[in-house]
Amino acid sequence: MILGSFLFFTVTVAVMTYFFTRKDERASKDGYFLGGRSLTFPLIAGSLLLTNLSTEQMVGLNGDAFNEGLLVMVWEVVAVLALVAMALFFLPRFLRSGITTVPEFLEKRFTRSTQVICNLLFLIAYAVVLLPIILYTGAKGMIGILDIPSLLGMEGQSAVTLVLIVWVVGLVGSVYALFGGLRTVAVSDTINGVGLLVGGFLITYFGLAALGGEGGFMGGIEVLQTQHPERFNSIGGKDASVPFGTIFTGVAIINFFYWTTNQQIIQRTLGASSLAEGQKGVLLTGALKLLGPMYLVLPGIIAYALFQGEDVASVDAYGRLVNRVLPTALAGFFAAAMMGAILSSFNSALNSTCTLFSLGVYKGMWKKDADEEQVVRSGKIFGWVMSITAMLVAPMLAGQDSIFSYLQKMNTIYFIPIFAVVLMGLLNKRVPDRAADISLLGGVIFIAGGYFIPALNQYVSKINDYHFSGLVFAGLIGFMLLMSKVAPRPEAWVHEDAQAVNLTPWKGAPVAGAFLVLAVLTIYAVFADFSVL
Repeated sequence: MILGSFLFFTVTVAVMTYFFTRKDERASKDGYFLGGRSLTFPLIAGSLLLTNLSTEQMVGLNGDAFNEGLLVMVWEVVAVLALVAMALFFLPRFLRSGITTVPEFLEKRFTRSTQVICNLLFLIAYAVVLLPIILYTGAKGMIGILDIPSLLGMEGQSAVTLVLIVWVVGLVGSVYALFGGLRTVAVSDTINGVGLLVGGFLITYFGLAALGGEGGFMGGIEVLQTQHPERFNSIGGKDASVPFGTIFTGVAIINFFYWTTNQQIIQRTLGASSLAEGQKGVLLTGALKLLGPMYLVLPGIIAYALFQGEDVASVDAYGRLVNRVLPTALAGFFAAAMMGAILSSFNSALNSTCTLFSLGVYKGMWKKDADEEQVVRSGKIFGWVMSITAMLVAPMLAGQDSIFSYLQKMNTIYFIPIFAVVLMGLLNKRVPDRAADISLLGGVIFIAGGYFIPALNQYVSKINDYHFSGLVFAGLIGFMLLMSKVAPRPEAWVHEDAQAVNLTPWKGAPVAGAFLVLAVLTIYAVFADFSVL
């Protein structure tokens, strides 16, 4: 029954995606990489949400909530502030430039070397960090929900099962991304999004009902309120993985990079049919993110209460919860929806990787006279190389205590320098090219050294990783401001309009943005207990 409903929903999504995108134009670079710049706000919001909402969120963030409680909602709630900034500040400027990638913007603002450095940072990070983590957490979630070792008669062979599921998910995701292009990814994301959101809320409902016993759903709420009130504090103490003070340093910067500058995420906004559609899509995503703790944090807290006394690792808690509380037919449906989430993040990251390579490396450095068909073909070939690399690396991640914290730490290495350079490129028209290149390379080297060189790490560990990344960010900003004074760009940069799309903004954007900011502050205030500080 579980396997049957899983296969039915998975095949249905594939058929619907083919039906809606079968006539799409994929031969040109805009058609393949940006969906022909035709994405409307529902597709943008659905794809943004699903690209983010993968198993490193469902499994990883709920796993952290299993350990620490509500305080880890910071990754969902603070993201709303970054989405407001994207809609009101970054997106109008990116669409004005008519860019396909973030490195392409850096080339327009600075120089070719800046673009090359940024491209290489993205490609390396996606190959060894992002893509493998998506596959690893996805496989762990699927194994727990479907109890795959039992289905395949492979009990006691967890390592073999992990490798098998990683390769199945990786191959299916590669087919979506490499043969379909961005619009296929966006459409499949949106369809899967409905299933995943419904399934996510069902997990919360059935989890609370199981916890409440005869008292049902309301009984489960009462159990959490009376027996585990300490788990509902939005404020992290000094020993938490995310202390309260880090919200204003590294955590905020990571969120702002992720939602305003990360190629994997913003590529669907660059494919917007107009600025107004893009702003609506981004702000709708912000509104939906406010609901994130309901299915990305609360199930982890429920699992903590439900599995007390059992030997359950945090990375296995979510899959175990789904397997225990969902009715059989719904477990198959939710496994299919989760499969969609895995594929969403994987194929979106893979599509972005192909875009970065084809336009930034292949056409930008190797074959500058390549026609559009050659550019698209090079992306598909490189995509298969990246996909196979990720499938080989993913099983090696087994054994991490917190896969979500590991992801954020590794991301910081390249998030911080790229965001600092993009932000200063937009705010200061006199920052010279050399300062941007030094900041990109120097920032990566300095952060990586602070994390992995023992002589330096002993000092970093005393101030918290997120505070350290915040200090590096401030240092990079200060360095570029200084260079803009002592060795400024000879002429102020002029931000030209590429006439790619209609840049008339949505009139309701400022009001919607203000409402979202107020909602974030309210959520934190309601659940805050500062006594832990």
